[in-house]
Amino acid sequence: MKVLIVSGFLGAGKTTFIREMAKKSRHDFAVMENEYGDASIDRAALESDSSLNIWELTEGCICCSTKTDFASSVLTIANTIDPEYLVVEPTGVGMLSNIILNLQKIQYERISLLRPVTLLDAQCFDLSVSEYGDIFKDQIRSTGTILISKQNFSSSEDMQTFLQKIHEIDPKANVLPGHYSSFGPDFWETLLSTDLDGNSLLPQKRPEEIPESLTLHQITLPGASHLLFFLEDVIRHAYGNIYRAKGVVAAGNARLRFDVVGSQYSVTGCLENDPLCGVFIGKELQRNKLRRTLLPDFHTDPKTIRIRR
Repeated sequence: MKVLIVSGFLGAGKTTFIREMAKKSRHDFAVMENEYGDASIDRAALESDSSLNIWELTEGCICCSTKTDFASSVLTIANTIDPEYLVVEPTGVGMLSNIILNLQKIQYERISLLRPVTLLDAQCFDLSVSEYGDIFKDQIRSTGTILISKQNFSSSEDMQTFLQKIHEIDPKANVLPGHYSSFGPDFWETLLSTDLDGNSLLPQKRPEEIPESLTLHQITLPGASHLLFFLEDVIRHAYGNIYRAKGVVAAGNARLRFDVVGSQYSVTGCLENDPLCGVFIGKELQRNKLRRTLLPDFHTDPKTIRIRR
């Protein structure tokens, strides 16, 4: 699971950017929002895109007071839902550098941190620097890519003056001119394949030669007959072009081991302490469909993790 932080001060347009990214890139995304209060208008806006799975952490900031719960929630998403990408949308008044440090503590072979993106509202730049200088400047200094979300420059000179203000805060700031909605596929692919140190994660082979994989934990089905129906659907490509799958599933009162290779499958018994886990390898995997079938707590409606002080 690759983790992308989409930072930006209050009202910078983070939610709109995430929706555009999901639409333009068509990858498998989960989104973790960090907001104060019980009601989240941004969450409602994200939920309108059925391809996104939304988690919400409320009543605390993930860079400080709820950082342990935040790290635990990220690990839970990685070990159960296993999305291709987890997009973290922190509250607009969070210290980006602290959020990065919290995520670095839980990086391992299955969780990698991408270069963060920060959205800047050009119209509110001076006010943000004046009122929330430390937080605002930290977001600029700690990010990997800066995008100007709200532009109203009357001339190229105005644009250069604004860029100069950013570089006075961070001379090395990577600011992309133009609005992201006009960027082509290469921009989105680079954004989603550059690690925290600036290294490309793109494979050397052509992307179509690289199989997809999905690992799900604590998988269950109502009974043994449901497992057979599920495996029949797998070899008929109801869940994408899966050519290899194996695992152990709780099927009613029994634990059963399944194995799929191409158009053939087998079902056998297993040991009582074998972990409930399934691995699926192929192309164009129907990830959410697999999750809805095999994870009892996964629903079409997004889940909410509420953390209170």
